Amino acid sequence: MADDNARDKPRVHGLGGVFFKVGDPAALAAWYAEHLGIGMQDWGGAVFPWRRDDTGERAYTVWSPFKAGTTYFQPSDKPFMFNFRVDDLDATLAALRAEGCNVLDRREDGEQGSFGYVMDPEGHLVELWQSAAEPAPDQDGGGE
Repeated sequence: MADDNARDKPRVHGLGGVFFKVGDPAALAAWYAEHLGIGMQDWGGAVFPWRRDDTGERAYTVWSPFKAGTTYFQPSDKPFMFNFRVDDLDATLAALRAEGCNVLDRREDGEQGSFGYVMDPEGHLVELWQSAAEPAPDQDGGGE
């Protein structure tokens, strides 16, 4: 376990997204839009803006249904995945490795930022995201 000084600042500063498998992502998204007023983007998810408590910067959380057969959540066989926002992805992944966590050799870097992955003890894939820029993305994805 890392020493207490390494934990002076939280590694995670917000929920970046909730991603889950469903039978028909488009139909479910339409239901949420019609009945709960959740503004869906063309790519099939919704963006919820907020401000960080520590910096006041604009941030957002993505809600997105994926096709039941998606392989994006692998190696997890769970029907959902959380995405957590971090300020320093490399340092967070290095600390998790040093603590003996199951950090995957999987990394993605693109327009939306950088993503790294760790498995929790129950077998859930946890996506860690260092955002490239705010505000909310006009992204392509979701519903894979």
